[in-house]
Amino acid sequence: MSTGRILICRISLLLIIVFSFSVAKEQTMNSSEQKIKFSGFTWAVRNTLNKQGPGPNYFKTDNVRVDEQGYLHLLITKNPASGEWTCAEITMDSLLGYGTYQFVVDGPIDKTDKNVVLGLFNYSGNDGLDEMDIEFARWGNNNYPNLNYTIWPAEPAFKNASAVKEFSLESNVSTHYFRRTADSVICSSFNGDTADADKLIYSSIFTKPAASISKLSMPVHINLWLFNGDAPTDQKTFEVIVRSFVFKR
Repeated sequence: MSTGRILICRISLLLIIVFSFSVAKEQTMNSSEQKIKFSGFTWAVRNTLNKQGPGPNYFKTDNVRVDEQGYLHLLITKNPASGEWTCAEITMDSLLGYGTYQFVVDGPIDKTDKNVVLGLFNYSGNDGLDEMDIEFARWGNNNYPNLNYTIWPAEPAFKNASAVKEFSLESNVSTHYFRRTADSVICSSFNGDTADADKLIYSSIFTKPAASISKLSMPVHINLWLFNGDAPTDQKTFEVIVRSFVFKR
């Protein structure tokens, strides 16, 4: 082989190596994931380079942290460089089934901006199916109730079922749970840091049809995001603290 051809081959090989390294680096960046410990479980912190659902929004690891008390902090912030708003989401590594999923939340979730959504939920990853949601949101309309329970069916033949309530908190601390059985889901919300009956805000039971209740074991998700990807109307950073998550069979 001539010296010229050898040189061309070496240059080509170098370009292939550089290109492969760049692709691998980009894939790593796209799939970059941070793990955190919260309430005795391991969670993956979502990080996206492009807008994705729900929303769509950007989700960034910088918007999630666990403090020295073990409390989970979730934020919606504006990137000063790009001007884009970014959101937060964590997903549990474990799969949980029947039982009670209880969250203690610290934040003015009864007074959130109309575009802000806080979600506490079970989800299999099957879009439109297998999901139990407690969401605090007005879905872009100040006239909509701010507390939403939604159960997504196990089979496509069934529709989702919802219950909504306008509520006000006695303080910024509140407790919320959904309780799964083979044929029902009960969702409840309370003032304060315990599920005391005398502090009940609202409760709803979903039972029919039984075939619409998912029987899958699923991970828990907690997210704070912007409806339709629209910025908060007040243009302010928003933070919610989840003090604890407890699962009881």
